[in-house]
Amino acid sequence: MGFKPLKKFGQNYLIDKNIVNKMITTLDIVPESSVLEIGPGKGFITKLLLEKLNKLIAVEIDSRVIEQLKTEFENLIIFERDFLKLNFNELDIVKPFKIIGNIPFNQTGNILFKLIANRKQIDNAVLIIPLDIAKRIVANKRTKEYGILSVLFSYFSTSNLVQKVSQNVFIPRPNIAASIIHIQFNKNEDNNIDADLFIKVVKASFGNRRKTLNNSLRNSIFNTCDFSNLEMSLSKRAEELDVDDFLKLTEYLQKQSWQTKTN
Repeated sequence: MGFKPLKKFGQNYLIDKNIVNKMITTLDIVPESSVLEIGPGKGFITKLLLEKLNKLIAVEIDSRVIEQLKTEFENLIIFERDFLKLNFNELDIVKPFKIIGNIPFNQTGNILFKLIANRKQIDNAVLIIPLDIAKRIVANKRTKEYGILSVLFSYFSTSNLVQKVSQNVFIPRPNIAASIIHIQFNKNEDNNIDADLFIKVVKASFGNRRKTLNNSLRNSIFNTCDFSNLEMSLSKRAEELDVDDFLKLTEYLQKQSWQTKTN
């Protein structure tokens, strides 16, 4: 397929089989595995996946490549769709399923949050994403990378930065370093915690990163809440808290009869 990568879709085609094989090995598939590929593009990852799978489902936004992909790969079921707008209930796929993809770097954050929102339907995901974002996902507290992604993925998943990926294995060559990240949605969530509220609490707490929790929460959707009985110092900054601290803060707000809202 002689299609040129399109900047508007954030396309950087992968051209290294070793990287793809590493991704597939990490995903841990058997022929019967349920797998969704995000953005097959010219089918470089797709081809190697279908050497190991009976069937593959893919979602692709670039209409130029759809027909060629259908022609080339007999066992490929493809949805012409923006992944961010894809309703997983549309997919004729056994759940929980696995996800793989060399995703658009400019949509990494949005895609990661979509995975979290649909985590109950996902077994694990292996993605190529910007290295700096991967470092944030696996960061520990009191580090410069520690933030919203660190807390959320620590609570909802087991995540590992598998390896760095050279910028030279893409066409065109991206301006930033990349990496393979492995995300396993295998954590047991606390049934007493409203997960949606937990996400909002974490986002609000890091809203003013260099300021105290008191300042961040007062400048958020929680600005009318009474924190006077909270058994936690709001003079700390969010980067000093661990997952348990954010869970305690969420539980406190639940007891204050805070109702989860849509921002």
